[in-house]
Amino acid sequence: MACPVNTSSRLQRLRELMASSKYNVSAYVVPSEDAHQSEYVAKCDERRAYISGFDGSAGCAVVTADKALMFTDGRYFLQARQQMDNNWTLMKQGMAGVPTWQGYVTDHVTSGTRVGIDPTLVSALAAGELQKSMSAKGVELVPLQENLVDAVWNDRPERPLDSVFVHDMEYAGESIENKVSRVRSAVADMGADGVVVAALDEVAWLLNLRGTDISFNPVFYAYVVVTADKVTLFVNESKLTDAVRAHLKGIDIQPYEAIFGNVRAMASGDKTKLLAGSSTSWALAQALGDSVKFAKSSPLSMLKALKNSAELNGMRNCHIRDGAAMANFFGWLENELFNNGANLRLSESDVADKLEALRREQPLCVGLSFDTISSVGPNGAIIHYKPTRGSDALLDIDQMFLLDSGGQYRDGTTDVTRTVHFGTPTEWQRECFTRVLKGHIALDRAVFPSGTSGYVLDPLARLPLWELGLDFRHGTGHGVGSFLNVHEGPQGVSMRKNLIDVGFQQGMTITNEPGYYEDGAFGIRIENTCLVVKAKTPHDYTNGSGYLTFEP
Repeated sequence: MACPVNTSSRLQRLRELMASSKYNVSAYVVPSEDAHQSEYVAKCDERRAYISGFDGSAGCAVVTADKALMFTDGRYFLQARQQMDNNWTLMKQGMAGVPTWQGYVTDHVTSGTRVGIDPTLVSALAAGELQKSMSAKGVELVPLQENLVDAVWNDRPERPLDSVFVHDMEYAGESIENKVSRVRSAVADMGADGVVVAALDEVAWLLNLRGTDISFNPVFYAYVVVTADKVTLFVNESKLTDAVRAHLKGIDIQPYEAIFGNVRAMASGDKTKLLAGSSTSWALAQALGDSVKFAKSSPLSMLKALKNSAELNGMRNCHIRDGAAMANFFGWLENELFNNGANLRLSESDVADKLEALRREQPLCVGLSFDTISSVGPNGAIIHYKPTRGSDALLDIDQMFLLDSGGQYRDGTTDVTRTVHFGTPTEWQRECFTRVLKGHIALDRAVFPSGTSGYVLDPLARLPLWELGLDFRHGTGHGVGSFLNVHEGPQGVSMRKNLIDVGFQQGMTITNEPGYYEDGAFGIRIENTCLVVKAKTPHDYTNGSGYLTFEP
């Protein structure tokens, strides 16, 4: 992992802007997300990483006149501490006595002062809740139209302009027209006249298009507005080839930046009500004005999560090919370690590169679905560790080796983790691995009524660890896209309360990935991607809705 970046100059210039009469804010919030609330973002949107040095996928920075605070979850405690310099204080979210960043700016900023944030980088729902809590304490949340990190980021990368491409019907399994029809029906059922589609994977899914704007995620920067009689795509038109334009026949195409003026005009005209989900930014909601109707999640989120037969077949097939690549890799690695003298010679980056090469040999593979987590010994305890060539560890047959990786294929997306020891593990390591495996098997074998949430199922994977007083600081499972983002909602398996109302349905995907991590020693995680399928039971107490289970 790379050495910490010296952020003193960056913070000084940021604080000078904050204190200027033009902005006059006592604190400035730097979220991880882009204008579409993406978990993973393009290089030009890595503002939090630039100002702090911490490049994990989740976290929020709060900078005041004398403090720089990084709020992140348990997946990134070790990584954030290693990547940040002494200017920064790590706020371990979820630990006793540690507030969220929203709680901090509400309770620790002086009454009568202002807190600034870029309104395109925070969701409208989150901003609304924060405004209420802050105003009660006499603190004002201010939407600053100029991003202050951008203002001090001299060598900020350009926004990507690569062409988008058509996702063939062979793999999509449903036409744009059918998807739009189903979206319109869902929107009408929710009492709205249209929907603003801001999440990039939802845009890609709806239009059967894919892109390369964000590493590992086959999406592109765009918005879509669907009304009863029109579909409008807002995108940089230089990204559209003739083939894509023909594919989009009948869809109105407008410049990417025109989304704000377009919805503002709609809001000032008739009484159209446009649905906005959790990916709608505060800035976009301001443009929508009184025409906006908020929903906890976009209706496209659930439609996309329920895979059709072509997508399900694609997921099964790509995992067979991905499994072949994994088998080839471990066969190669064992041979190298024991027959070719590679012990303490091959690095974490070396083996990650080899696995990528073997994946790319498989038909329909277009790349990786995320940075490979290739971690030896203590690095395995860094949950989302990424090796850096030159400072990475060497493989050692006397240490645990955790490998979390995945591929993007034209017909699906994979995510798999294996933890191995090529020598003789300690009794404690055996015990911990067995507990993790028991939890994995318990969740894998679960049979449950249709509509059961991942919040209810999560303890199945943790109980064997809880019996020893152990646990892990990440979710147990997440949805996986179909040649889309490797992390997909709304379903999940976790203790997070937002999952209570999200029940499993046939056709969803989910990972099963319990783990255990000892700082400075080792990490264990076992992960398969599963399909949610009907379970065969001798009886049906549900009176028709039936039971479900997981198919690895």
